[in-house]
Amino acid sequence: MAPYEALYIRKYRSPIGWFDVGETTLVGLELVQQAIEKLKLIQERLLAAQSRQKFYADNRRRDLEFQVDDWVFLKITEQLSYEETPIAILDRQVRRLRTKDVASVKVLWRNNNMEEMIWEAEEDMKSRYPYLFPPPDKGPTKTSQP
Repeated sequence: MAPYEALYIRKYRSPIGWFDVGETTLVGLELVQQAIEKLKLIQERLLAAQSRQKFYADNRRRDLEFQVDDWVFLKITEQLSYEETPIAILDRQVRRLRTKDVASVKVLWRNNNMEEMIWEAEEDMKSRYPYLFPPPDKGPTKTSQP
C-alpha cells in the first residue's frame, strides 16, 4: 500500500487525470483528445474572467485631472536628466571639530540656466573635479641676482 493511500484511504489522483476515477482505461489518442478538450474549456473560462475584470476596470477608470498647485511626481529617465557642472571655487573654509579639521569649498554650480552657490566637501570636489583646483605654489624660488 502506498503512503498516500494509507493516509487518505483512497487512490492518488494526479492533476493529469481530469477524468473520473473509474475511467482509467483510456489510452493513447482518447486521453490526449480529452486533455485538449479540458484545456480549451479552461482557456475559455480564463478569457471570460479576464474580459469581465477588464470591463469592470474600464468602467471605473477616469481621466486624470490636475488643478493649479497640485503636486505631481514625474519619473525621469536617464535620457531626460542633466548634469550640473561646477563653474568656479569661490571660497574655502576649515571647520575645526573635536578630533579633526573639515575643509569645505563654496562652489558656483550651473544647472538649467541658473547659478547657485553651495558648500561642498573639498576632498569630494578635488576627486571629481580636479581641474577647478590650481596646483599648489611651491614657494619662492632662489634666483641669483647680480
